[in-house]
Amino acid sequence: MPELRHDWTRDEVLAILDLPFADLLHRAHAVHRAHHDANAVQVSTLLSIKTGGCPEDCAYCPQAARYSTGVQAEKLLPLETVVERARQARAAGATRFCMGAAWRSPKDRDVPKVAAMIRAVRDLGMETCATLGMLSGEQAAALQAAGLDYYNHNLDTAPEFYADVIRTRDYQDRLDTLGHVRKAGMKTCCGGIVGMGETRDQRAGLLHALATLPEHPQSVPINRLVQVEGTPLAGTALLDPFEFVRTIATARIVMPASMVRLSAGRAEMSDELQALCFFAGANSIFYGEKLLTTGNPDVVADQQLFARLGIHAMQIDAIDSDAARTVHAAIHEPACDTAAETAVA
Repeated sequence: MPELRHDWTRDEVLAILDLPFADLLHRAHAVHRAHHDANAVQVSTLLSIKTGGCPEDCAYCPQAARYSTGVQAEKLLPLETVVERARQARAAGATRFCMGAAWRSPKDRDVPKVAAMIRAVRDLGMETCATLGMLSGEQAAALQAAGLDYYNHNLDTAPEFYADVIRTRDYQDRLDTLGHVRKAGMKTCCGGIVGMGETRDQRAGLLHALATLPEHPQSVPINRLVQVEGTPLAGTALLDPFEFVRTIATARIVMPASMVRLSAGRAEMSDELQALCFFAGANSIFYGEKLLTTGNPDVVADQQLFARLGIHAMQIDAIDSDAARTVHAAIHEPACDTAAETAVA
């Protein structure tokens, strides 16, 4: 199996993005098969545990307090509500439960509350992921001690395009949080958003930034912009679907061992586009009718698509879980019951 590279140049990444479409998919699929089961997809569920009222100015985000999007600020959900939603997600076939909070960064008093949620979800036999904004080293250590498996903190876009999208924090802030997460011993979930008006070269810049981190993110969510009325990016020209597939394929080639996730924007994707993405190397999805505040394909539709494509849900012990868990996905059974939408990521 080829050695993982962390020394990609930006020109190399752009050259991959520029390949003829058939050649790019052929190369990406070969890499995918060399590192993963080509017919297995990891199924995760995302719950907003604290919605709205975020002080940041991310131009894509309906949860930013400064934009009029109809999203109301809410308090942190009770522990019992989170546990019940996790049970529903597990029954529907999810093996990872992700919790998102619309904070710039959590206050120290919030960390024990989230830690209790993490412990309760792990007790259900699920992997845990959280996206809470920027973390200090101490906060990252506390979440790791509670058993958090993954922390999501996206780079969002290329370094040179970042200030066109976000001005209330800078790129280094994001890199610092990722460093705290790695130092604490947690896995990183880190990707970005495409379709925000960036160029192909800037999409290459995002993928280059991800692929040259000290450690490839174990999960790489690739989000297609969900345009929400009231946000500055509403009305942005839609990204060519083939360009989205190119982004997925290039992510698979430069980060071959990572889980590449179809995240926000999947509700607007045709079954055919999703099938192309799976062929190009996507092997993770968010599952359920809603992500943080935007829509997502419902469970039955996903089950039907998986059945048509001969895809099965990945079992938790096939995802490098640290705990001895035995939850099995029920993707082909009737279901009980997003960034993922990237609003707080």
